[in-house]
Amino acid sequence: MIRIVTIDREFGSGGNVIAAAVAERLGWTLWDQLLTDEIARRLDCDSPSVAAVEERPNPTYYRLLRAFMRGSFEGNLNAPWLRPIDTDCVRTIAKEIQLEAAETGSCVIVGRGAASYLANRQDAFHVFVYAPYRNKVRRVQLSGKSGEEAVALVESVDRDRAAFVKQYFDLDWPGIHRYHLMVNSNIGDAVATEMILHAMARYGEAHP
Repeated sequence: MIRIVTIDREFGSGGNVIAAAVAERLGWTLWDQLLTDEIARRLDCDSPSVAAVEERPNPTYYRLLRAFMRGSFEGNLNAPWLRPIDTDCVRTIAKEIQLEAAETGSCVIVGRGAASYLANRQDAFHVFVYAPYRNKVRRVQLSGKSGEEAVALVESVDRDRAAFVKQYFDLDWPGIHRYHLMVNSNIGDAVATEMILHAMARYGEAHP
């Protein structure tokens, strides 16, 4: 029986919108912005600070600085300014929350490495949402971004996600073998939602 759906997505594909629709149809908890907010609560910081480092690797210079400071006198003092909100701490808390959510079940989790963290769970159904480049740029523009901003975001966000997955999971992103279903959102959000729900139900019947 499927109790968990993870939805990974290309930026601008509308995967977050489709995930929300799936969660609403099922009456399940949606872990998207809620996940960011809960990470922020546990780290005692604001949600924008968490969102700024989610699903992207720490830059090389930052990792070198952290390594240097850990061995320094100031680092040993655990000064607050040396403990910023970074990818490492956000990823650790995100994993913790996702594993807790999976145990509770009845949840839809968007990105944040969920397909990898929950890869071995028999009650999880993994989906990847993608779209043609032009469609992604157009969707981002509809959110209020200029053409140049939309192009830059579409190209950079997924590049960061791929680097994040490579750094922390040593996997190529998206890696089609890790998903039960891949959906082109160009067919329409409503159709994509129906496709996910149907495939999930049939898969659950075949793997009781």
